[in-house]
Amino acid sequence: MKTIAQYLLRTALLAGLCVASVNPSRAADPGTAGDGDFTIGPDYTNAPELTVKEGVPRGTIHEFVMDSADSQAYPGLKGPYKRAVYVYVPSQYVAGTAAPFIVAQDGRGYTNTLSRTLDTMIHEHRLPVMIAIMINSGGGDGKGSERGLEYDTVSGKYAEFIEAEVLPRVAKECNVKFTSDPEGRAAMGGSSGGAAAFTMGWFHPELYRRILTYSGTYVNQQSPVNPASPHGAWEYHEHIIPASSVKPLRIWLEVSENDNGSKSPEESYHNWVLANQRMRDVLKAKGYHYQYVFAQNAGHTDGKVTRQTLPDALAWLWRGYPVK
Repeated sequence: MKTIAQYLLRTALLAGLCVASVNPSRAADPGTAGDGDFTIGPDYTNAPELTVKEGVPRGTIHEFVMDSADSQAYPGLKGPYKRAVYVYVPSQYVAGTAAPFIVAQDGRGYTNTLSRTLDTMIHEHRLPVMIAIMINSGGGDGKGSERGLEYDTVSGKYAEFIEAEVLPRVAKECNVKFTSDPEGRAAMGGSSGGAAAFTMGWFHPELYRRILTYSGTYVNQQSPVNPASPHGAWEYHEHIIPASSVKPLRIWLEVSENDNGSKSPEESYHNWVLANQRMRDVLKAKGYHYQYVFAQNAGHTDGKVTRQTLPDALAWLWRGYPVK
């Protein structure tokens, strides 16, 4: 009997979406500019890119719903649910071309900031003409929830779900095509959505290589417990990254001074500040391209931090990828 992972990957391959090996990367070596540690705050202002100027073409946001009854990967922990998906297609996209893209977890929360940023930066030739897939979770939060199962599980299943079930549906609904070049594929999110984005790249670097996380939940939120990673995503900085060969990932991560569990002891495995600092430390030690931002006077997935940093974060994340 095939495992769900085998089924999902086979489906994706048949759909022509998971063949990075036949489409080698066109990305150039980005160098080390912008790599390293940065502190921002305590005051914040919205980045100018979020205000779309006159004459800047506006992309289109498509919206559709995925029903859990149609999902092989996540049919529902506690019964049926519906998942909203928002897809930004820039006005510069040429139908039929294979475009780079970014997958944003907890997608509805990014429909305004991400789309406006992309409008401005694509128009100014600071980012490639890319599609943004802003996808909601199956609902709930924390251990025992559909969102927790999808986002906090330390495995390749969520990336395989995106590949096999989400991308084909987006392609059909929005009449778009996606690059199979992993250098042209990014994932982002905040909190557990950030952990999910990192997990997508970690377990499937042949699919995703550019990762952006705000207040990433690199703590022990995994449910059900997996004996292979008993401390959940805390294992990334505790054991997994230090013990693994370097993967071809480029990682932007932020944590806030007053983030979740900022006063909690290490043995709780629920201190977001410590977890993200540890992620920074192990990525640096292994020689990854990373940018770490510490936000003073800010909280968990703080909107004022996102609105100030997102354009610069995306510019750094996509360094080396060709922009036309």
